[in-house]
Amino acid sequence: MKHISILVINKALIAAIGNAHYMFKSVNDFLEASGSEPMFHIQLVGLSHEVRLSDGIYTIQSDTTIDELDKTDLILIPPVSGDLSESIDVNKEFLPWIKQQYANGSQVASLCVGAFLLAETGLLDYKWCSTHWKAVNEFRFQYPKVRLVNKVFTDDKGLYTSGGANSYWNLLIYLVGKFSNHEIAIKTSKYFEVDMDRVDQGSYEIFEGSRLHNDEAIHKVQDFIERQYQERLNLEELAEVAQLGQRTFQRRFKNAAHHTVNTYIQKVRIEAAKKFLEYDALSVSEIIYEVGYTDFEAFRKIFRRETGLSPMRYRLKYQEGTSGQL
Repeated sequence: MKHISILVINKALIAAIGNAHYMFKSVNDFLEASGSEPMFHIQLVGLSHEVRLSDGIYTIQSDTTIDELDKTDLILIPPVSGDLSESIDVNKEFLPWIKQQYANGSQVASLCVGAFLLAETGLLDYKWCSTHWKAVNEFRFQYPKVRLVNKVFTDDKGLYTSGGANSYWNLLIYLVGKFSNHEIAIKTSKYFEVDMDRVDQGSYEIFEGSRLHNDEAIHKVQDFIERQYQERLNLEELAEVAQLGQRTFQRRFKNAAHHTVNTYIQKVRIEAAKKFLEYDALSVSEIIYEVGYTDFEAFRKIFRRETGLSPMRYRLKYQEGTSGQL
């Protein structure tokens, strides 16, 4: 029987704790109903036996504490709420325990912005990681050694992370399959109505260029791009806006904004195109022109890379009156 430790961290989102517990318990229920033995021993693990969450609205009774638990197979770190730096600080006593458990062979999974707490251990350095798209700029600023990707979940050397919000359901399904088998994972996905084929969260992301830097020249260029993205922008012109040589400009832009200049322009244009597709009746060809592209195929390729969908599938997904159409 695999031991699952769901951490009851301070400032945790209580729904994620409850949903994780419910999923693994449901698997046990499925097995027992079919005459098989349960697979998982699930415990809520805290710094103390009682943890108050949501400004004291809820109280969770932990099954055990990190001081009492010597060995576990899987640690689940739920998302935190509020100021992320403060949330890490009030949970810092978990960090050496998580590191020691991983060194002893335990696997560790973070849900959504729980990735901040996992990254704080240092275990994610030079490994793949996902988190909520809204938090990516802060995450990159805080943990530059982590290889952040825009995936629904990641699996790297016994460390697992999930993307934003409900993406953690996909990670939980994946972990059910990892610790049991694919048949049980399929049954669990059907019971919870979670699509197993989601691979990235691009269609949900709203691109926000990172401003967590002090390079005023690059701030000025970012402002210029976001105002003039429809125009034919080139490196020479943008370097002049920054009043820098082209090589210096490109290096400083990548260091500050975490994207190359061309990638940044593409992301700003695709974000503008998404807004047209969500709210406007313009044709795709007209939208391409409005956001600064002239090559239809190039636009489609970039749009699919950024969102995981074609422009028309994106419109069907989000525009009022089209969602759910066949």
